[in-house]
Order: sequence, then C-alpha cells, then structure tokens
Amino acid sequence: MKRNLYVSAAASVVLLAGGTAVAAAATGADTARTAPASAVARVDVDAGGAAAAALKHFPGVVESLDQDGAIWHVNVIGKDGVTNSELEVSTTGAVTERNKDRDDNAAENARLVGAKITAAAAMKAALAAHPGTVVSVDWDDDDENGAAPHWNIEVKAADGKTSNYDVSATDGKVTVSSDDGDDDGSDNDNN
Repeated sequence: MKRNLYVSAAASVVLLAGGTAVAAAATGADTARTAPASAVARVDVDAGGAAAAALKHFPGVVESLDQDGAIWHVNVIGKDGVTNSELEVSTTGAVTERNKDRDDNAAENARLVGAKITAAAAMKAALAAHPGTVVSVDWDDDDENGAAPHWNIEVKAADGKTSNYDVSATDGKVTVSSDDGDDDGSDNDNN
C-alpha cells in the first residue's frame, strides 16, 4: 500500500511538471511492460539532433545533411579525411548506415576536417541571425568567384518561406546566399 502511495505521489508531481509520458512510466514496472507501442511519444529530431546522432554513430565531421520526409540524410567525413559514411537518421534518432567507403584523396577533405566552424556551429549562427528551422546544410569549398570555404544553410522561417544563408567556415559570419532564389533582396542585415 505504501509503495502505491509513493508511486502515485511521484506520478502526480511529474504530471504537474508536464511530463505525462514519464508519469505513465513511473506508475509501475508491470504497467510499463504492457503499454501499447502507440503510447510511446514520438520524438521529432531536428537538424542539430540528426547531426549529433550521426556523429555519435560515425565520429568525424558533418559534410552535409538534408531532410527527406521523416528521414535526415547525413554525410560524415571521418576525422582522418579519408573515410566517409552516408547515414540516415529517423525522427526518433535511430541511425542507419547506408554506405561507408574510403577516398584515397584526403587532401580533398582537408579544409572541411580543419574548418574552425563546424556544421553544428554554422547552424546555430544561421538560426541566431535568422530564426526558423534548418532544413539542409552543405559544405562549400569551391573557389568559385574567389569565395572562401563556407557552409550553406537553408532555413525555413515561421511563415514557411525558405531562405539560404552562407556561414563563413573561419569566423561564423552569416550572409544571405547569392544563389538564394527565394530572397527578394530586402534582407540586408549581413550579420
């Protein structure tokens, strides 16, 4: 009887704090074992969570990520600059390795591996300057038009408009991407 009282009291405290899923689990081990799978709360992984899950599975640096429905596609280059892995991260954070191979040209990935600003830091910088939700991240070190290595971050704003931002790989400065087809040129707050 005392056990039930303590469990009920703990469940009440958790419910008051807004944790209904935790309270359901706290009501007893027997109840938790018989709960239907549909009772498990769905966790939606954002771009940052997808990058973190991918790096936990395959340590290195994120080269790119984008969302395709409920799946994040993440490409990770190993810290050695030679190995890479194509990973899929589900909305629950489960990681599936789709492809893993070696590229004998480590020099090609040297700037990415040595970049001062990581994909995660670039996402944070872009969202600090332009709030919304990150929908894709791409490393760009082409010397096209003399551009320095940078991250291209696609952000979807609360109004549904999607815009592209470049984040410097050396200092984290955020600018409106010149190849942004959705930008009408009115956003001139180059942070």
